[in-house]
Amino acid sequence: MGHTEADLAQLLHTGPFHLALRTALAVRGLPLQRVQHHLAHRGIKVGVTSLSYWQQGARRPQRPESMKAVRALEEVLQLPGNSLIRLLAEDVAARADVERPATRSYRSLVEASGVVEELLAELESPADGGLHTVGHHERVRIGAGRELLGRDSQQVVRAHRDGIDRYLAIHWGDPGCDPSRVEVRAAENCRTGRVRRHVEAGVVVAELLFDTRLRAGDTYFFSYGFEDGTGGTSREYVRGFSFAGGQYVLQVRFDEAALPVRCRRFAQASAGAPRGGRAELTVSGRHRAVHLVEQGVRPGILGIDWDWA
Repeated sequence: MGHTEADLAQLLHTGPFHLALRTALAVRGLPLQRVQHHLAHRGIKVGVTSLSYWQQGARRPQRPESMKAVRALEEVLQLPGNSLIRLLAEDVAARADVERPATRSYRSLVEASGVVEELLAELESPADGGLHTVGHHERVRIGAGRELLGRDSQQVVRAHRDGIDRYLAIHWGDPGCDPSRVEVRAAENCRTGRVRRHVEAGVVVAELLFDTRLRAGDTYFFSYGFEDGTGGTSREYVRGFSFAGGQYVLQVRFDEAALPVRCRRFAQASAGAPRGGRAELTVSGRHRAVHLVEQGVRPGILGIDWDWA
């Protein structure tokens, strides 16, 4: 669906910055190489990669020369003066209560990722598992004690080589999680195979066996879940992507006895990168849930975090 001037006007008012920039580029019909050329004409050097990161929310313009480029972008894209600059400032303000500690430190995420590699190696997993994700709908449940109760996934994958008959699902518990008590639940079109757990890292890796062996190009639908409830207070849910994929939908539902005061979505290029792509999310009164939708997943991290007070 194409973007309209009305969409652009709305996003210039509400933000976030990266969506406003992406929509402006689409409405004006300017490819990034052409934008780079226009900026170079004004004496401003910005790489196409940087422009791409800005519109994805994977990076945020921060340095003086980057801010100069944003002001020039307002001219190139025929936008009201200071419209993009203002959104950047608002995004920063939204993070200013910020640099509160994440549920997991970056160091612990990196260390845990090493653990995951070890567990995957135990299950003889190739680097990409032979599958591309076409679509993934994930529902996360937060309990009355502010704990991660569990999560449910519906996933569609496509095989890119013959003989694929399984998927390896990874569960990262919150601090205090007891992986020995986390239950793996195979639902539609799969059954549970081997399960590996790492207590110190709070990680569970489960082998989900398909009901058939796929050939290259075949698609497959299956669903599964993890029942947790063993960790401490949950403050965010993060999903990492090693490869580009299709649509990803994340819904976080809260118990009516414990509703957060604020929720935001975010994106990161990697665990150590700054969080960008910030957008406020409103908990719906009836369903007590928030969600995000990413149409074309890129390698990196997507997530939702929330404040309890």
